Amino acid sequence: MTTAPLRIVLADDQPLVRSGLRLVMADHPDLEVVGEAATGAEAVQLVRDVDPDVVVMDIRMPGMDGIEATRLITAGPTATRVLVLTTFDEDDHVYGALRAGASGFVVKDMALNDILAAVRVVATGDALIAPGVTRRLIADFVGRPTRRSPQPVEGITEREREVLTLIGRGLTNTEIAEELFITVATAKSHVSRLLTKLGARDRVQLVITAYETGLVTLPG
Repeated sequence: MTTAPLRIVLADDQPLVRSGLRLVMADHPDLEVVGEAATGAEAVQLVRDVDPDVVVMDIRMPGMDGIEATRLITAGPTATRVLVLTTFDEDDHVYGALRAGASGFVVKDMALNDILAAVRVVATGDALIAPGVTRRLIADFVGRPTRRSPQPVEGITEREREVLTLIGRGLTNTEIAEELFITVATAKSHVSRLLTKLGARDRVQLVITAYETGLVTLPG
């Protein structure tokens, strides 16, 4: 049985970036570009029109930027995921995108195959942040003076609390299973229940919750 390709919208104000990604995706039968947008407003409208699986979203675009577009997309009824394109000098923007509901972050100078892999990961409902960016971004993000004081997590079991703590530390489902001496399937079930109970869209939000509730603390 053939699986339908993932439907992708490319949102970037640089035509060369969109063309490059489109050309690379054309060589992969599991990926299909169903639209392109040069502004955040165009991206939001495209999501409404074609309901893609993933939007690959630039942050800096004229008019409505990628952060506001992400917020509008993730607040709507669609299941579309947003994978944000960023650079290392855009941390402030990335924090806003985290709040807006982005499911993943990749750096523009990553290998194209790594970006495509990130599209696939995000499309499955998981979350991904580029290697080398993850803990620095999350730790800095939740450590900012504007964040609220840690609040306890309510409505989850002790085992789920352990799993949430390990998610906050950046462990994968396989690593969580090894740490807690449970099967990977059981680890996945715990993660799924945490997403439901905490109203989190994806793993990125679970990581943030683990920090904001004090289950995981910043070093030093």
